[in-house]
Amino acid sequence: MIQRVQTIFLFLVAVAMGITLSMEIWHQVIPDSGESFSLTALFLEKYDASGEVLLSESKWYIAALASFVGFLAIISIFQFRNRGRQMMLNMVNSLVMVGLVATIFITTNGINSELSLSQSGDYKIGFWVVLAAMVCNMLANRFIRKDEALVRSVDRIR
Repeated sequence: MIQRVQTIFLFLVAVAMGITLSMEIWHQVIPDSGESFSLTALFLEKYDASGEVLLSESKWYIAALASFVGFLAIISIFQFRNRGRQMMLNMVNSLVMVGLVATIFITTNGINSELSLSQSGDYKIGFWVVLAAMVCNMLANRFIRKDEALVRSVDRIR
């Protein structure tokens, strides 16, 4: 039964990770020099005041975590026959998403501490959809538990 409510939420998790991979996650402007930093899932780039790239640093681990979360969500969709395994995959997915958020925070705070800036920068849509994905994953688990409780109650009646 792939047409359940939790399938929609798990699909939204996968879509959110696609958005995280394709959109900007964080942006910081240095007020004195006009230089700025931009973090995407793949790169941390430093721009000068004219918008030219001065430095580009690979952040492949953010993209790897986001891809893994999306992959686990897709796998979880097709585990509808085994609700226990589906819940376990979603729990692992929640842990990986917490790791993704922590990785983003550590990366952005590391840049701010290097530059000794008082402002922390602006988190963009690529970051906020990770939090939305966490909520969707939690709702998917809730509906899977409801299905499991319904099946158990029907088995008790027989």
